[in-house]
Amino acid sequence: MFQSPILPTQNNKSLHSYHTFSIPVMGTAYTVDTPLKVAHLGIDSVISIVDDFLLENMRKMYCENFSIPYKEITSKIDDFRAKRITSYLNLVNELVEEKIHSILQTAVEKSEEIKQYFELLPDTETVKEEFFKWLKKHPSIEEMKNWVVEHFIPGSIDVNIMTKVDKTNFKGKEKLPPEFNDAHAALRGFARSDLKSSLILSAGMNPRLYSYIEQFDDFYPNEKGQIKKKVILKVSDYRSALIQGRFLAKKGIWVSEYRIESGLNCGGHAFATDGYLMGPILEEFKLNKSALQETVFATLKQALVAKERSVPEQILPLRITAQGGVGTPDEHAFLLDYYEVDSVGWGTPFLLVPEVTTVDEGTRKLLIDAREEDLYLSEISPLGVPFNSLRTNTKAEEEYALALEGKSGSTCPKRLLALSTQYSEKGVCLASRQYHRIRTKELEAQQLDSDSHKAEYEKMLQKTCLCVGLSTAAHLVNKLEIKHGEGVSICPGPNMAYFTQEMSLKEMVDHIYGRSDKRLIREDRPHMFIKELHLYLDYLSNKISDVKDIMDKKQEKYLRKFTHNLNDGIEYYQQLSETIKKKFGNLVHGFQTGLTEGKEKLDSLSRKVDALTEPVS
Repeated sequence: MFQSPILPTQNNKSLHSYHTFSIPVMGTAYTVDTPLKVAHLGIDSVISIVDDFLLENMRKMYCENFSIPYKEITSKIDDFRAKRITSYLNLVNELVEEKIHSILQTAVEKSEEIKQYFELLPDTETVKEEFFKWLKKHPSIEEMKNWVVEHFIPGSIDVNIMTKVDKTNFKGKEKLPPEFNDAHAALRGFARSDLKSSLILSAGMNPRLYSYIEQFDDFYPNEKGQIKKKVILKVSDYRSALIQGRFLAKKGIWVSEYRIESGLNCGGHAFATDGYLMGPILEEFKLNKSALQETVFATLKQALVAKERSVPEQILPLRITAQGGVGTPDEHAFLLDYYEVDSVGWGTPFLLVPEVTTVDEGTRKLLIDAREEDLYLSEISPLGVPFNSLRTNTKAEEEYALALEGKSGSTCPKRLLALSTQYSEKGVCLASRQYHRIRTKELEAQQLDSDSHKAEYEKMLQKTCLCVGLSTAAHLVNKLEIKHGEGVSICPGPNMAYFTQEMSLKEMVDHIYGRSDKRLIREDRPHMFIKELHLYLDYLSNKISDVKDIMDKKQEKYLRKFTHNLNDGIEYYQQLSETIKKKFGNLVHGFQTGLTEGKEKLDSLSRKVDALTEPVS
């Protein structure tokens, strides 16, 4: 491993970015090498470590590009998945460190990248002002270099694991132990890497996976409270955060950050709440942050004492961050100011920034042209979880064309989503050719009427091979070998409809911080909270439409709870708009109209629920 003699100090490395935004994980390919593009500029970003096949291909490419010896980690090697992940993450870490070393070795006044680093920072950061003052003073080269090294904080190279993508694996007919499950192996791959960063766990609680974190020393704090590998939980409500935080604390593992994501106004898989809206959820975290921190830390201390591990001298820091649908500098500032979040995730808009994300030209053009009706909550994911998608994505078109030729279903080359054990202990993917053959025979045996048969068959065809589709863009952009078709799956959030042009990194960052003269977003875009409200109303409407004739008690309880929570959310926003209108007048412009329309639609849906209620006998 390359070691730089003048990389930033460990003290600085333990600090968080000067930036108030981060770039979340997007698909498997779209941020697969984003840290190589932005970490030297102090911007945090996230790599998905689900697809070890893609990571191995990317490692081979970068080794060739930088003349680094490469030895393939084939699927015949024991624990190949974890080893591929470790090797790729170590390579990314090494290349980032080399890049930073090279930048910091260059004379400051001649380094455009050092200037870019400080120019991109928020104008409110004093270190930015100090840097340009230093330049005007014309200090000695050595003095200036020492100052820059002291204040330079690289962007974090974080990783993401979807906890539900934890398929059991086999060696021949022999079932392997749980530590060789997909998510477990991915966790082990990160744990054994050289990175000093964070593991982001998403898609809900996986107790067995959470318990596995105990096996690795890097996740435990030392006496000074320093943690080499931190844990971040992506959550959708406070109760879930408290439950999961305490569960991990009982294992001696501290959750350093709770990342609140909108249930529907996001990209990728959408984990809808029971009608709980983002504003009220953020309010609850704001009011209870100290209680959460103190409660979980008390549990942590007990666990560390029991394990005879180092106990931090002081309560550990806790960050609350938010993401999902943010699109204007006013919204960004509001989340930081009013809800006191520590950082805001900007995902979907960065798909239009070629300097940052790995998106092929054809797909980026589709995203630029996409409007509200083109972005929808689909049923294409084999996970059985709603998935934000683009109607014109080329992977779905490719698979539908093959189905018309009698070749429906994927060959399932990666098997990452082969999670259904209904037909095989080894798991079957609902988008696979194997499943399609089984399901087609089932439908024939059921002897359904023509309309019912067609509906069930088309429901089967909806599922898409996301393992391949979400990785294809990286192969197209980098001219890597493509074995399974050129169709691309893309997973933008609804926010994509309002960004209509390709952007540079500087343009995007200037937009986030409200210092851009160029308009990058449609003027008719609704506020992120209003957009989310109407997405939930549409979601509720679809749930009501699914009811056949008269509701059963379970459906009634769910729908009434959903409508009650939405109504509470609307009342909260009405009060909020009054509270903030003096300080955030621009932000609430049009807010009341969206709330009024939302309340009218909710009342109409509530009446439909009443009409479907089973009569009392």
